[in-house]
Amino acid sequence: MMRLLRRLARLDAAAGMTLIAATLLALLMANIPLTAMGYDKVLTTPLDVTVGGINFHATLLHAINDGLMTLFFLMVGLEVKRELMVGALASRRQALLPVAAALGGMVVPALIYLAINAADVHTRVGWAIPTATDIAFAVGILALLGKRVPLGLKVFLLALAIIDDLGAILVIAFFYTQQLNGLALLGAALSALVLAYLNWRQVMNSPAYLSVGAVLWLCVLLSGVHATLAGVVVGFLIPLRAPAGQPSLATALEHRLSGWVAFLIIPLFAFANAGIALQGVDAGQMLSPLTVGIAAGLLIGKPLGIMVFSGGVIALGLAKLPAGVNFRQLSAVSVLCGIGFTMSIFITLLSFGGEADAATVLYAKLAILTSSLAAGVFGFIALRIALPAISAHTPAPRE
Repeated sequence: MMRLLRRLARLDAAAGMTLIAATLLALLMANIPLTAMGYDKVLTTPLDVTVGGINFHATLLHAINDGLMTLFFLMVGLEVKRELMVGALASRRQALLPVAAALGGMVVPALIYLAINAADVHTRVGWAIPTATDIAFAVGILALLGKRVPLGLKVFLLALAIIDDLGAILVIAFFYTQQLNGLALLGAALSALVLAYLNWRQVMNSPAYLSVGAVLWLCVLLSGVHATLAGVVVGFLIPLRAPAGQPSLATALEHRLSGWVAFLIIPLFAFANAGIALQGVDAGQMLSPLTVGIAAGLLIGKPLGIMVFSGGVIALGLAKLPAGVNFRQLSAVSVLCGIGFTMSIFITLLSFGGEADAATVLYAKLAILTSSLAAGVFGFIALRIALPAISAHTPAPRE
C-alpha cells in the first residue's frame, strides 16, 4: 500500500509540473497575436460524427471536455474504489479524518461563495466552483519539499483529494444535470447492469468492460447527465479483487491509464481551457461577487473548512492525526487544497457553459487561475515554515 502511495505521489508531482507547463503555454498562445487566432481555430475545429444513425455535432474542445475527460473520471473511479476497499479509506477510523477534512473543504467554500453571491441568481449556480482541489498541482508543490514531508501527510492529502473528487462527482450528478432523456437513462442503467454482471462473474477481460463502458458513455451523453460520469461508473464496476493467481484487473487498468491521464489528458484539458485572452479584461470585474466568491472560497473557505472539520473530529476523539504529523502541518497542507484549477474549471463550464455566458466563464477562469496560484504560493510558504528543516519523522518503510 505504501509503495503504491509513493508511486502516486511521484506521478502526481511530475504531472503537476506538466500541468503548469500546459497552462502557461495556453496563456501565452492566447495572448500573442501571431498564435491567438490559430489557438482558437484549432479548439473550435468541427468534429461531426455519426453513431448508429445519431449525428453528433461538436468541436475539438467538446471532444476533450466530454470525451477524453471520461478517462480521467474512470481513473477517479478506480482510485476511489481501491482506497475504499484496501487503502486509506478501508478502515472507518482511518477514513474519518480525510472524509471530515474533505467535507469541510467543500461545505465552507460553498457557503462563503453563496453568501457573497446571494443577491445574484445568475452567479449563484456557480457555488460548487471553489469546492474542488486539483490533486496534481497540490502534490506537485508538496513534492518540492522533498523528504521533509512526512509520509502520513502525503497519504492524508491524497486521500482527501480522492474524497474531494468523489464529492465533485456527486455534485455534478445531482446539481448540474439538465433535462433528462428517459430512454437513454434506461440504456445507461442496462449497460451498468451488464458491467455489474461481468464483475459478479469475475470476468477478467479489459476490452469487455471498456466496450460496454463505451455504450454506457453514449447513453449517458444522450441522457442529459454529463457524459464523463460514465467513467466513474465503469471504474467502480471493474473488479479490484481477482481469482487466485490472476492479476487485479482494476489495478492493471489503473497502471496503464495513469501515465496517459497524468501527462496527456489533464494537460490537454488545461491547454484547451486555460487560454484566456487578457486583452480587454475589465479590472473592475475582478472585484465582482463572482470572482470574490471564488477567491474567498478557495483561499479562505478551503483551508478553514479543512481545519475546523479535522480539528472537530480529532477533539471528539473520533480520529487522530497521521503518524509523524502535527496539526500545524495539516493546517499548512490545507492551504494547498485551495488550488482548484482542473475540477474548478470543469464545474465552471457546467455552470456557465452557454455562449451567452462567455464573459462569466472568462472572469470565473481568471479568478480560479489567480486564486490557485496564490494558494500554491501561500501553501508552499506555510509548509516551509511548518515542516522541520531536517526530517524528524520515522523513515518510510522499505519497498
